[in-house]
Amino acid sequence: MLKKTIAQLDPYIPETPLADLEKETGVAKITRLSANENPFGTSPAVKQAIQNFDFTTTRLYPDGDANALRQAVAVKLSVDPEQLLFGCGLDEVIELTARTFLEVGDEVVEPWPTFGEYKLHCQIEGANIVDVPVLDDGTFDLQGLIAAITPKTKLMWLCNPNNPTGTYMPLADLRNLLKQVPKHVLVMIDEAYMEFVTQENGSAIQLLNEFDNIVVMRTFSKIYGLAAMRVGYAIIPKALISAMQAVRLPYNLNSVSQVAALAALKDTTFVAGMRQKVATARDQFERFFDQAGITYDQSQANFIFFKAPQVNDLHQYLLQHGYLLRNGLKPGWLRLTFGSSDENAAIQALMNRFYATK
Repeated sequence: MLKKTIAQLDPYIPETPLADLEKETGVAKITRLSANENPFGTSPAVKQAIQNFDFTTTRLYPDGDANALRQAVAVKLSVDPEQLLFGCGLDEVIELTARTFLEVGDEVVEPWPTFGEYKLHCQIEGANIVDVPVLDDGTFDLQGLIAAITPKTKLMWLCNPNNPTGTYMPLADLRNLLKQVPKHVLVMIDEAYMEFVTQENGSAIQLLNEFDNIVVMRTFSKIYGLAAMRVGYAIIPKALISAMQAVRLPYNLNSVSQVAALAALKDTTFVAGMRQKVATARDQFERFFDQAGITYDQSQANFIFFKAPQVNDLHQYLLQHGYLLRNGLKPGWLRLTFGSSDENAAIQALMNRFYATK
């Protein structure tokens, strides 16, 4: 009864709800630093906007085109509002992309490791995924990516900064890569973590007028702290936007989420504060790892990927002391989402204590 592509599928496993995990482990309070969530919440303007929401309108369908949010995003990014496609999180945008463009037997190129949902949705459509291992420092193997392209290649996924490595590809390198990508390949550039970049804030949005085979994706889940609201969007080439809009479900973005995202977008002070807090945490963890002799990838995101001796024992030790990190993305490595300054200091103290006893 099942599609052949579904029968052997390995599903994307979401985070266990904290209440369930606390009950399962017997730990009274667990801080989740495994999902790249914003530990500082969201802008106070979002709470005010939701409180002011006219709940008498909940009987009505939402604005299917998210017009107010669309216009605000278009102005902020200096893009054509007609090229914006909004999704119920970037998850839906990724799903829409695979559903719109991929057929059985098509090929998809991606660096590895990267965000697992790209592969999941490509497999559902029966496409063949070509993983190009990242280099030893966690950065993309640019020539390897180009060499992996064949006449069957339909898509290339680039998460920049990459998840889980956190590494960032500068705009000049991205431009050089795109110059070598054949026009029949659509390059999906996921900038979910771009707002955290401090070394060079060079977004692929600046390349939209140079290349007509790129899509740039953004989300409100990370720096804006709206993961629960599920708002993502993409800037689509004009020749392709109509097809993707046709595949998109109507009314996919609820009214409260639209109001919340619009309020978050306008609070630039909150976003600047988040960027600075994350940059400070990155610097602190890099110094800590350097002093401890722990290998890590150079991050420009709100998390850091590091190689931990006795990784499974360390993961369990931190969990038993109330901190959940992400394990299993690469053998021997953990991904740590930066928390508050107190949480970060606590984790470092726990790691020192763990290794002091070994």
